[in-house]
Amino acid sequence: MSVLNFHEVTLRRGTREILHPLSWRVEAGQRWVILGPNGAGKTTLIQIAATLLHPTSGVVEILDEQLGRVDVFELRPRIGLASAALSERIPGEERAVDVVMTAAYAVTGRWRELYDLWDESRALALLEQFGVGDRRDQLFYTMSEGERKRVQIARALMPDPELLILDEPAAGLDLGAREDLVRRLSSLALDPNSPTSILVTHHVEEIPFGTTHVLLIRDGAIVAAGPIMSTLSPDALSATFGIPISLAYDGQRWFARA
Repeated sequence: MSVLNFHEVTLRRGTREILHPLSWRVEAGQRWVILGPNGAGKTTLIQIAATLLHPTSGVVEILDEQLGRVDVFELRPRIGLASAALSERIPGEERAVDVVMTAAYAVTGRWRELYDLWDESRALALLEQFGVGDRRDQLFYTMSEGERKRVQIARALMPDPELLILDEPAAGLDLGAREDLVRRLSSLALDPNSPTSILVTHHVEEIPFGTTHVLLIRDGAIVAAGPIMSTLSPDALSATFGIPISLAYDGQRWFARA
């Protein structure tokens, strides 16, 4: 089953073409990572995948629905998203458990929704899975950056999505917090019951073990895409970032340097 299918997709802002005609297909059960420099079009690409943007031209199919011919408010609960833009919309006075639970209604703050014990137990289990179960009643704005990132991922998983999109989940984390998060994301990627996933990053060191595919993007165009072991290479990475890069793999993690 195809979870995501881009066919000759472009996106323009005024006279600037942010995404050039590109085609990309994600199948059920795959775990993708998107790599590229700042301004490459990574966030634009996943905003389209998350139904937050519509392309200027081309066809986008998400979970067997065509963007532009489907009510996106019905489609969005099937997609789990964690991103910096979403984090900014979460009320700071919200408790961690409520940040997670409100994803069941695709809202970012509690109002008059009704939740049952199942909702709360699932939210607490997800917080435990990502190491912040003991922060359930802590206000979101008082949490560390690493804790907020993990709460956001738990929130993205709350509605049991068919597609999980994580936009730079390790950005701004210190070394210890990054390594803890990558370990937890690796466990998620290796779980056959986890949703099809797309993770965006600048750094190969942040690729979780269990990632199956990679998409390399530069200047709004795909440099390479395919199974990670045959696609992620020094030449492809060098072409993506515009400098000579050496690449190493230790059987679980990737490492790169100029």
